[in-house]
Amino acid sequence: MDTRELLEKIRTIPLNSGRLAEQLLAGNFRSVFRGQGIEFDEMRHYQYGDDIRSIDWNASARFAVPFIKLYREERDLTILILLDTSASMYRDKNFSNRDSSAPSRPTPYEQGVLAAALIAFSAESKSQRVGALLFDRDVHKVFLPRKGRHHLMALVGGILHEEDVVSHNANPGEAKTPYGSNIASALNGAGRLLRRRSMVVLISDFLSIHWEDELSRLCRAHDVIAVRISEPEDENLPAWGLPVIEDPETGVRISAPVHFRSFRQAWKEWHVQRGESWENTCRRTGAEYLDLPVNADAAAELYRFFISGSRGSGAHA
Repeated sequence: MDTRELLEKIRTIPLNSGRLAEQLLAGNFRSVFRGQGIEFDEMRHYQYGDDIRSIDWNASARFAVPFIKLYREERDLTILILLDTSASMYRDKNFSNRDSSAPSRPTPYEQGVLAAALIAFSAESKSQRVGALLFDRDVHKVFLPRKGRHHLMALVGGILHEEDVVSHNANPGEAKTPYGSNIASALNGAGRLLRRRSMVVLISDFLSIHWEDELSRLCRAHDVIAVRISEPEDENLPAWGLPVIEDPETGVRISAPVHFRSFRQAWKEWHVQRGESWENTCRRTGAEYLDLPVNADAAAELYRFFISGSRGSGAHA
């Protein structure tokens, strides 16, 4: 999928983001994030029929009269998207001798862009502030959270420009500068940028290390959704030939002895364990999580995730 095709897909998003916006920012939002969208309004004397769970016991003990806290729904929300732009997000194929006749599919970055654009347009349709951090080994582009269609189009345009720059720089035979992702740096940057409780959506393939502590810290102050862009075919090697596997972020290449059953089984188990480890980390830190394969319908999977109000939603091919 080239930039033109991606742009055509994004142009249809405003027409398809209405249902997602309702689930993301209206009723079902609080079923995903407990307590989000509510802020303190006032305190008053307890009256017959009030919910005893609303009683402020400290104030009641201080004045010897029962008081309750009243809350009101907070409609003004900030959504910050953290989008991984590292080399592994652009990999189209892992194997150099892969069948070229196979149908094309989005790269992880393209699928991430579609997910980011869906969330951004949904937020804008409800007049919410939306911003983004683009990162690889460090945060290299920041779109401060703002409202309005003009800001939204600038944000989406900046994300598409990133894809265009990488595509033009990927000349055949030209040496590539390895660059990996530093998720911890992006999470830390989000924590410094946001001054009030917000929703943070982290979109990445999570091929990074030492980000768990930063995720835990951010989850204590904000509501975090971890969207893992996965490639189901990574879990299954061909049973023929000697394919060359390349790490897109270091350039290291190895020839894989796929004709050995033990190698194929170990490869598949490694990918399964990596996914399970990611899920366990999200549960432990308090982040909601969605596994989004590159061959899935991003809009359908996000809608299913928000309407279900449960963790671990996602398609698995």
